[in-house]
Formats: sequence, C-alpha cells, structure tokens
Amino acid sequence: MKAGKLIITALFAICIYSCSYDSESDLIDAVDPIDPDIIVTYVDNVEAIIQSACIGCHSDPPVNGAPVPWVTYDQVNQRANDILNRMSRQSGAPGAMPPSGRLPQSTIDIIEQWIEDGKLEN
Repeated sequence: MKAGKLIITALFAICIYSCSYDSESDLIDAVDPIDPDIIVTYVDNVEAIIQSACIGCHSDPPVNGAPVPWVTYDQVNQRANDILNRMSRQSGAPGAMPPSGRLPQSTIDIIEQWIEDGKLEN
C-alpha cells in the first residue's frame, strides 16, 4: 500500500516538474526581430511560421479539432487578424494558439507587421 502511494506521488511529481512555462527569454529571443524597414510578405516571412506552428492541425483536411485549413496564402490571408489574435494570447488562455505554447514575441511581431504591411503574398 505504501509502495503504491510512493509510486503515485513520484509520478505526480514528475508530471509537475515536466510542465513548461513561458519565460521572457523564450518569448523574446527565439527569433531575430525583423527590420521595420523591410516589407514582410507571406512567401518570404509568414509561410514558414504557419508551416511550423499551425499546419500540424490546420492541414487540409484539418485535424485535432481545427475548424479550417491554413494551407494556402488565401486561407491564411482571410483569417490573418484572428490568427494574430490567437497567437497573441498567453499560454493557457482560452483560444490561445498554438496549443503547444505561445510563440516567441518576435515571431508574433512578424505576423503583425505582415498585416500592417498589407498582407502581401510576394
């Protein structure tokens, strides 16, 4: 009986210690900030972010409960403001994306600048 409690306690402790959190350096330093004088485009800057952070669920067809695919420029362009909104939420907040954890702020800034620059494809 005591051994069972010890095993359960050890597993619980492992689960608690394995949880991650968003440290400031994780959020800021992961991607070099983009030069504000450069025009951000989908092909040059945004597509790689979507491919690495979103396509796992927002494929065609979508999986894991994702409502829509984000495979093409047009699909991402149509939902750009919602994508930015969800990426900007803190990890664990309702609707925060990606579910694996908040992207670095510098990555989110690229999406924001792309929208501000007019959501250009090329």
